[in-house]
Amino acid sequence: MADVAKDLAAGTVGGAAQLIVGHPFDTIKVKLQSQPAPLPGQPPKYSGAMDAVKQTISAEGPRGLYKGMGAPLATVAAFNALLFTVRGQMEALLRSEPGAALTVNQQVICGAGAGVAVSFLACPTELIKCRLQAQSALASSTTSSGAVKYGGPMDVAKHVMREAGLRGLFKGLVPTLSREVPGNAAMFGVYEALKQKFAGGPDTSGLGRGHLIVAGGLAGASFWASVYPTDVVKSVIQVDDYRNPKYSGSIDAFRKILASEGVKGLYRGFGPAMARSVPANAACFLVYEITRSSLG
Repeated sequence: MADVAKDLAAGTVGGAAQLIVGHPFDTIKVKLQSQPAPLPGQPPKYSGAMDAVKQTISAEGPRGLYKGMGAPLATVAAFNALLFTVRGQMEALLRSEPGAALTVNQQVICGAGAGVAVSFLACPTELIKCRLQAQSALASSTTSSGAVKYGGPMDVAKHVMREAGLRGLFKGLVPTLSREVPGNAAMFGVYEALKQKFAGGPDTSGLGRGHLIVAGGLAGASFWASVYPTDVVKSVIQVDDYRNPKYSGSIDAFRKILASEGVKGLYRGFGPAMARSVPANAACFLVYEITRSSLG
């Protein structure tokens, strides 16, 4: 139980650091992912990441880059505590003896297991976040002129519950699982592989902060590089209308994006996602390791 408490505390602090550093990048990613495909002969609402930043700040001020942060901030403690605690418990199950170092493959298994657990918390949280972040792009489109304007995370939850009940909050669960399981498997596997490489062996306890920052940043990049198209599908499904949905499911969304925009459409917002992943995950893993170490 002592180890569980330590993982809970360290995961909470690490998650807060990740959110503060990475949320503006995430806002731009979601805006680019969820903007409707332009009509023939018309330009898209956002020509790229920098254009999305400029338009967001012009219309909403710098606070617009932090829109939707209330939902993940409210659950960041639970999300990261759950992620690192499940990973820690799976590490304990896979160890041959207490304190023994795990192989990279074992860390991949731990990451996948943690990904399953956090998906059920991530799905409703991200649905609320995405609908808040994307509403300005959707409201200005010709196909969504009547889009609901949400006052905040609780307002989104109330609208969703009114339209689709509790199940509505879990719209996009399949692509969330498809993102979190392989994504976390890759992230924790890469993180451990890099730490062992820097340490020259399985004992990584003596690594400095510089090595932890590099390992954490590249591990975060590996998450998005391995699952990004799945995240695009998740985002478009979660901002889709409940009463008149454009997509019938994950496969349908994938096919329609591919048909209308090609492979490029599955990588909308990839730049901001990668730009976010390195500093945000570097901060998360560094703060986690420092906090975990300080707790003994």
